[in-house]
Amino acid sequence: MDVTTLHAFFRHLIRLLACLLPLSTALAQPAPAGPEALAVGVEQLRHVIGLWNVTITEFAEDGSVARTLPGTYRFDWVVPDRVVSGRSEIPELGTSSGILFYVRERRATIEMVSVGADGHLWVMTGPVDGETRTTPPTLLADGRSMLLRFTRFNVTPDQFESRMESSLDGGETWTPGNHQVFVRAEPVTSE
Repeated sequence: MDVTTLHAFFRHLIRLLACLLPLSTALAQPAPAGPEALAVGVEQLRHVIGLWNVTITEFAEDGSVARTLPGTYRFDWVVPDRVVSGRSEIPELGTSSGILFYVRERRATIEMVSVGADGHLWVMTGPVDGETRTTPPTLLADGRSMLLRFTRFNVTPDQFESRMESSLDGGETWTPGNHQVFVRAEPVTSE
C-alpha cells in the first residue's frame, strides 16, 4: 500500500470514528432514573437541608481512634429538589469546604462534590436510590491510587451517620477513615 492510499485510509477511518463517537457516547449513558428511584434521591436532598452539628471520629491506620473533632455542616437549596449547596467547618482544624449535592436524573445517580482550601475537588457518585457514593481513583504523591467510599446510614429526621473508607487496591479491601454523626442543630422550616 503506498503512502497516499494509507493517508486516505486513515482519513476515512478518522471520519468514521468521528461519526460513531456520538453514538457510542449515547449508548454508554445509563437510563434515566425511574420515578421511585428518583424520589429516594430527592428525599436525601430534602433531608439534609438545614444546619447540622457533627462529631467526626478519625481512625488511625491500625483502626484505633486517632481523634474526635466537632464541626458544623449547613445545606441550602440552589435548585429545589435537584441541587443543594453546603459548607462544612471544623473549627479545631481551621478548615472549611464548599459542597454541592445534586441528583443527576439522566444518569440515575446522586453526586456530591466537595472542595477545601487545598483546591482538590472530591467527586462522590452513587446510584440515585442508594446511600453509598464512591470517588474515582485519586493519584497519591507516592504514586499509589486511592478510592474513597462514603456511606450514609442510621438516618432519622434529625440525625444520620456517615462512614468514610479508603481503598488502595481498587476497591478489593476498605480501611476505615472516619465516622461522622450529624445531629440537626435547628428545626427545618418550610419555604
